[in-house]
Amino acid sequence: MERTNWTDIEFTLQGLSGYPRTEKLLFMMFLVMYMVILLGNSTLIILTFLDSRLHTPMYFFLSNLSFLDILYTSSFIPSTMIHFLSEKKNISFTRCVVQMSVSFTMASTECVLLAVMAYDRYVAICIPLRYPIIMNKALCIQMAALSWGLGFLNSLTQTILAVRLPFCGKNVINHFVCEILAFLKLACTDISLNEITLMLGNVIFLFVPLLLISISYIFILSTVLRINSAGGRKKAFSTCSAHITVVTMFYGSILFMYIKPKSKDTASDKLIALCYGVVTPMLNPIIYSLRNTEVHDAMKKLTARQFWKKG
Repeated sequence: MERTNWTDIEFTLQGLSGYPRTEKLLFMMFLVMYMVILLGNSTLIILTFLDSRLHTPMYFFLSNLSFLDILYTSSFIPSTMIHFLSEKKNISFTRCVVQMSVSFTMASTECVLLAVMAYDRYVAICIPLRYPIIMNKALCIQMAALSWGLGFLNSLTQTILAVRLPFCGKNVINHFVCEILAFLKLACTDISLNEITLMLGNVIFLFVPLLLISISYIFILSTVLRINSAGGRKKAFSTCSAHITVVTMFYGSILFMYIKPKSKDTASDKLIALCYGVVTPMLNPIIYSLRNTEVHDAMKKLTARQFWKKG
């Protein structure tokens, strides 16, 4: 079967087009959440850059995570909000592929980055005396670069395999965004190779990082339980609680979407996709700063500096 010219292909994002009132409500929710995402994550990046007390590996990786969340949500939230208010919900082949590629890169990178952050907590708690030597600046940069590089490579592989497929029919994507599983279902040819590579990608970027995170926290738990003082144990657990919460939210929702039995797409599936697509990036900066005195102090310092400048 001949492949249609890319410039001639358009997709229709179905979303919740049968529920116009719900879409208007979702528009308002998306607007508020996107503002929180931009404000919260940008604030963390600025604080990490300006305050010398936050020039540590943990905050370096956290600023990478915040930057990643901004890019990830910016790849689809603005266009999704426009579609909520418009009757025509079409998207060109090129825009669809770019959206799918960027979001897939960010999701893959976050999987690896969360494992890197778990390793950072393992070194900080289990071998604290060697922490400054092991988690040096060069290693942190290399680990962050590896996370981004692997995420880009995984996305590039999946995207190249996807754009080679021929498309025919109405090309209606039963989703809010150009999500790769919904995209592949529209191909009018065998997609076995795509499914195999996607499965391998899931193993490498979901199960392997999750396994490494679990191993890290087994060692962390073992070390913390050997601490004699209750205060010491509480302090050690508090340094990991934010990361554990983010990992649980991210992996819980994404594993459900990609591992659940295949069936007809439902509205609940789409809303769960929003959970890891919008809610998690919104809550990340809140979770990491909620009980973190260092971030609070940095915020107070920045606020005081701005106040004295105005004065």
